[in-house]
This record gives sequence, C-alpha cells and structure tokens, in this order.
Amino acid sequence: MVFIDETGASTKMARLRGRAPRGERCRAPVPHGHWKTTTFVGGVRLEGMTAPMVLDGAMNGPAFLAYVEQVLWPTLAPRASWAMDN
Repeated sequence: MVFIDETGASTKMARLRGRAPRGERCRAPVPHGHWKTTTFVGGVRLEGMTAPMVLDGAMNGPAFLAYVEQVLWPTLAPRASWAMDN
C-alpha cells in the first residue's frame, strides 16, 4: 500500500507576526514581484518514502499523470494498491 501526498511552497509567503525589541517595529524582507512556487510529491509506505519528485510550479493534471507513469509506477509491486490525498 502506498499513500501519495503533495505539498507546495511559495516564495510569496510572508510572516504576518514577529518579535522586535520593545518600542521598535518588527521588519523583515519580503520578496517583491518575482514569486516562485515549488511542489513536492511522493509516496509513503511502511518501509518509508518512495518515488519523490520536486516540480517547479504548481501540480496540474499532465504533471501528475507524468509523475504516476514515470516515477511512481516503476516502484510499485505488480498488485500494489495506492491511495491519493487531495
């Protein structure tokens, strides 16, 4: 049994709260304009992680199909089952 899950990170994510010395404003740099999204997808089984893939950009239908066919499928046993978290 393999469970597939994905997560993403974006450089436009900025903290909304922070700490600063009393009386001083909390300032932190935030990227401006050129944001980038990175997606990580992989399979988890009892033995550990399998078939990891990092994708520049968001996951879409063709990218997911390519992941299943080219990365995940070769690692599966002949009658293995898999579940996807969406």
